[in-house]
Amino acid sequence: MLKGIPSYLHLSPCLLQLASFSASVSQSLRMGIWVGLACACAVIALQCLAAPLLQLKGENVISREDGKTQNDLILADKYLQLFYSFQAGPTSRRKRSHPSFSSKLKDMQSFFRLNQTGSLNPETLAVMKTPRCGVPDIQDYVSNRGNRWKKTVISYRVGRYTSDLPVTTVDSLIASALDVWAKASPLRFFRSHSQQADIVVEFATRNHGDSFPFDGPRGTLAHAFDPGEGIGGDVHFDDDELWTAGSNGFNLYLVAAHEFGHALGLRHSQNPESLMYPTYKLRKPHNLLSSEDIININTLYGPSIQRPYYPRLSWSYPFNPWYTGSYFPMGLKDKCNPDLSFDSVTTLGDAILFFKGRYLWIKHNNKNDIKEGPINNFMPNINSKIDAAYWVPQRSTAYLFSGSDFWTVKGSQVKGRRKNISSLGFPAWVERIDAALHVHKTVYTLFFTQNLYWRYNESQKVMEDSYPRSISDDFPGINKTISAAVHKYGFLHFFLGPEVYKYDMKLKKVIGVSKANSWLGC
Repeated sequence: MLKGIPSYLHLSPCLLQLASFSASVSQSLRMGIWVGLACACAVIALQCLAAPLLQLKGENVISREDGKTQNDLILADKYLQLFYSFQAGPTSRRKRSHPSFSSKLKDMQSFFRLNQTGSLNPETLAVMKTPRCGVPDIQDYVSNRGNRWKKTVISYRVGRYTSDLPVTTVDSLIASALDVWAKASPLRFFRSHSQQADIVVEFATRNHGDSFPFDGPRGTLAHAFDPGEGIGGDVHFDDDELWTAGSNGFNLYLVAAHEFGHALGLRHSQNPESLMYPTYKLRKPHNLLSSEDIININTLYGPSIQRPYYPRLSWSYPFNPWYTGSYFPMGLKDKCNPDLSFDSVTTLGDAILFFKGRYLWIKHNNKNDIKEGPINNFMPNINSKIDAAYWVPQRSTAYLFSGSDFWTVKGSQVKGRRKNISSLGFPAWVERIDAALHVHKTVYTLFFTQNLYWRYNESQKVMEDSYPRSISDDFPGINKTISAAVHKYGFLHFFLGPEVYKYDMKLKKVIGVSKANSWLGC
């Protein structure tokens, strides 16, 4: 070891060669060997300049030979700044050589349960490149809880929408994501159109007014703010991402459920099975919450309110509309709300069924009384929202669709296991049905999804070859996403959000528009 050089400073062989050679300079000078010495020093110096460039990071040395690019180093710096409070220096070189870079890198590796090397190894870099939530990881993540709402009835509204999904689909996914937390806590959520709603959901890009700009496709997917006044509780999604209701792009339901956890006061979890884990991963849509998630939300707001007991109901059971359980926010049951819309509508014998979330209204012809309540109290074994439904009178059978699956129901009994819609002939890219209706006195059922529709032959059990076709081309005047549809009184009735369009098949035009809630007597 050369005198005066710290033991922890590692030198390349080239530098050691030059340093060692220089020790003989004084003796060489005394001998007068000027030309030979100058040539030798020049050769060694050129060798040193050609050696790989080294960068010091505390006690870690990273060479360009290890495959790291400048972009990787910039990514790591930015990642640690955003999520681990790394303080950047005045220049990128000083920032990367700052001793705290290694310690912050170890913090990140510790959080994700990686080997705490303090160096930017491939495993660490892979995590940094995984799409994730924009909320930092280090804020009280040991206690895993933060602020909380001082109430249990919380309002929300959707401001700006994404163009990736129909408005009704976004509304449904947002409501379902909030329902994940409602089922595990005493919290109740209701949709409001007021500017003063507690939680405001918006889709935005890049700089969007909150000092936390998005970064374009992939990277940061969304972020949320702690409970509180003003921007507190708000949730923002990066609209540069591709938002979907399935496995392509990024599933809005999964990301929204995670972000609402932050909006309620939860921090990130180190447990990959937790919904509050920072990075994006596909999960089963049912039972999203881990036991850790449930414990943490209960720590903030208390345990879930137990659902009241209901006997299993027959179709004629006189049901009183007072249910206020966690599955059904009160706003959904206000049948005379002018903004009320339905997820699906179908006839069933002489009755009409209206589905909203996991709630159901049943109206019998020529009767003013309307039965209502949770779907699974009328139809045991069905505990999910119904996206589309239709009834085939010749079989006295109803078909209920949820996501990419459907049930066959006779009376109030589910027959057999639920099936995938691909068994009806739908292509793999169709992930859900928006609406369906069976045209009585024919063999045809119409299925609607986004701006297309299919025609299914119930007698031959095949999808017609010339479909799908454009809804707006074949049904002039229907230019919005259909949320529900039914064939009744000789006409087609298309429910488009809070309005219902009466359509004459012979004239091929809309002959009337009314409020959806008028079908419930409002």
